[in-house]
Amino acid sequence: MNAKLKETILNPILKGNPITVLVLGICSSLAVTVELKGALVMALSVIVVTGMSSLICSLLRKTIPNRVRIIIQLVVVAMMVILVDQVLKSFEATFPLDKQLSVYIGLIITNCIVMGRIEAFALGNKPIPSLLDGLANGVGYGLILIIVAFFRELFGSGTLFGIPVLSALGYTNNGLMILPPMALILIGCIIWVQRSIQKDLQEN
Repeated sequence: MNAKLKETILNPILKGNPITVLVLGICSSLAVTVELKGALVMALSVIVVTGMSSLICSLLRKTIPNRVRIIIQLVVVAMMVILVDQVLKSFEATFPLDKQLSVYIGLIITNCIVMGRIEAFALGNKPIPSLLDGLANGVGYGLILIIVAFFRELFGSGTLFGIPVLSALGYTNNGLMILPPMALILIGCIIWVQRSIQKDLQEN
């Protein structure tokens, strides 16, 4: 793997994370991180939509007129979102989660990460790098969602994936971690930790 391709994959996950560095996709990270199950499904959905949308737009990049490129991008993303939503509805295991996430799956089309990667990368690069860039940005987004959901569910409900953990030890939920502001505070803490680590690495 050459250095440029490696950077394309690793940068969105680490030092160029779309949530903690670019501050994109914050709204959904506040809304779907009360439980790990919902956060995991949302993360996988965004990974698929971002990766496949970037791939398709890269394949079409030489045929898309510049004046209508945003409309074409929206159509491609909307198509992928509808496909993901229908797949979630098709399986008994994921149908309750699809109902729980409901509008947030549909709102992936407005997620700045998806459109941003198409505009900034896919329209100027070949299909395989574009696919990897889209997948990596989705993974970077999903990683933050899962970290936030882990702490919110653990300390908010005393469970992980619905299985009692702290609640089995007598933990009493005060409801604080389930409130949306706590998601914002947790993301702020993650941003602080990440930037502190990066600063130390640069100084050393």
